[in-house]
Amino acid sequence: MSEGALPQVPPHHDPACWGCGDNPFGIHLRQPESEGLTEYESYLEFDERHQAAPGLVHGGLVAAALDEACGLLASWYRFPTVTGRLFVHFRREDERGRRIHIAGEIVDGDDLLAQARGAFLHVPLEHFLGTPEGQAAAEQWRRRLAAGEGGE
Repeated sequence: MSEGALPQVPPHHDPACWGCGDNPFGIHLRQPESEGLTEYESYLEFDERHQAAPGLVHGGLVAAALDEACGLLASWYRFPTVTGRLFVHFRREDERGRRIHIAGEIVDGDDLLAQARGAFLHVPLEHFLGTPEGQAAAEQWRRRLAAGEGGE
């Protein structure tokens, strides 16, 4: 490419992107190494900033990370792309309680911007107490309750 000429294909990501950019609040997924790949691998670590219940990653953030990884591969395979649909099945839930079906949407006036359908599983409270963080949170609640009962 000659000096001063604009590239034919824009960059595959924005530096401020939450998923693959330099965003200080992002997950910094690695970009695919070349265009046209049909497989892609990247790694990230979730920490306490990403939790829902103590010691457990928020499912929405897991879905967002999967959306970013899939979107990176799709965009590097055939530029440009956006997410049309994303189905996430969380496999680690081994407790099967009652299934609750929820639907939601985001609208701007009469314009439908996004729709969601979810199946949520009611799980025993012990599910959240299986991590050290969950046990610590339960102990904090016990102390608060005891202080509240003893102070009345």
